[in-house]
Amino acid sequence: MGRHKVVELSTNGTVPTGLIFYYNICIMPWLKCRVCSADFYARPRHIKKGWGKYCSNACGYAGMRTGEVFLCSTCGEKVYRSPKEIRASKSNRYFCDKSCFAVWKNKHVFRGENHVRWKNGRASYRVLMARSGAVPICATCGLSDTRVLVVHHKDQNRENNKLENLKWLCRNCHYLAHEGKTV
Repeated sequence: MGRHKVVELSTNGTVPTGLIFYYNICIMPWLKCRVCSADFYARPRHIKKGWGKYCSNACGYAGMRTGEVFLCSTCGEKVYRSPKEIRASKSNRYFCDKSCFAVWKNKHVFRGENHVRWKNGRASYRVLMARSGAVPICATCGLSDTRVLVVHHKDQNRENNKLENLKWLCRNCHYLAHEGKTV
């Protein structure tokens, strides 16, 4: 292709005479963008190479995406995930950021039997003793520091949570009670 003088670009305006262009815009084909369907010019040599499918870099990047768009499981915002991220999901739930994931996890995952401190669906032993009004003092040595006090089952059956079966012990006395040395 040689240089061509172009006098008229379109019906709405002209290029001043004397300008020399490397390509004549009139012979470049009009194409439709595969993403946004906009009309654009593409150079014939680009079309031969397999280019000229997208009107801009933004549309080119959007055309390369092979994943899917999901709604955030917490807030409902649209979220794009790649095929690798889709395969890696164990719950098949997708989140826009870590805070939405934390909100969902605290509502669903760490509830009931999945919670770290789950005790057969009953309140923990400390809560039962505190509600009963029992004074938090070690029954053996008389220590009253609540940071080291634990609740001991007299019959050593953790399912038996009756108040007659529970008593406050410090960690040291509790260890000795389970070793059979005192109490």
